[in-house]
Amino acid sequence: MAYLGIVLLIVLLIPIFAILTDSPLGRAAARRLEGNTSTPPALDDLAKRVELLEGELEDVTRNLEALQEEHQFFQRLLEEGGRRPPPPSIPES
Repeated sequence: MAYLGIVLLIVLLIPIFAILTDSPLGRAAARRLEGNTSTPPALDDLAKRVELLEGELEDVTRNLEALQEEHQFFQRLLEEGGRRPPPPSIPES
């Protein structure tokens, strides 16, 4: 008798499982279990734009550092320019 109950339960669970998997709720659960492997095109475009902007930002940062170094160099030249002694004169023969 117990075997008949188990078989009957399995036979009834098969159509219930089929109905649930074909329903919108079952499809949503399946998508959640699968995971979203594809990214929307708008997100891909946004990722490309962010990469381009990061590259441009690195270029601007390098240029800014070079300008700061040049500024410091010229600043030192201007500060030292007034303190330097005049060049020695060349003796005439």
